[in-house]
Amino acid sequence: MNDLFSAAVKILEFCDQNGWQSCCVGGIAVQRWGEPRVTRNVDLSLLAGFGREQEFVDALLAEYRGRIADAGAFALRHWVVLLATAEGVPLDISLGALPFERLAVERASVYSFGHGLGLRTCSAEDLLVMKLFAGRPLDLRDAEGIALRNQSELDWEYVEEQRTPLAEAKEDFGILELLARLRVSWSLPKFAGGSAPARP
Repeated sequence: MNDLFSAAVKILEFCDQNGWQSCCVGGIAVQRWGEPRVTRNVDLSLLAGFGREQEFVDALLAEYRGRIADAGAFALRHWVVLLATAEGVPLDISLGALPFERLAVERASVYSFGHGLGLRTCSAEDLLVMKLFAGRPLDLRDAEGIALRNQSELDWEYVEEQRTPLAEAKEDFGILELLARLRVSWSLPKFAGGSAPARP
């Protein structure tokens, strides 16, 4: 087991021991659902909720070293804890509180990466939504790989349902049209109504 997967196993176990709900997202989840690519970080979604952020941040920083100065203050401002293992593997722990983030963690399942290695990752649908939400070129390439590899099994209705609240949270309603445009460019089926939903 390489350092990256070993780090993922340990952080998931740490969350489980604390009774926290969590799952791998990011590059590790892409290896399950999309076109595998090199990833150097363990990205984790940790369901923290509102009001208990300090408790989670303090516990994580007691177990792992912060990757930046004032990692605790940064985490409370940006809802992501930037850590590193003793071996130097970066850990990006997103503190989830939105309804979608709760759903993503609750819908997660264990996947075998071979050699007895099982990791809990988010679903293909939730990973696709996360990638569309992030919207960077690499994220959109990942989204395409997820969509094309899983197009016959994806719950497109669920994906579409999650776009509006996330667009509202980000105050970026371009997300609402983005998936419709991408599905055309990926030669995937159109929306049931034949076009993208209107902006709220």
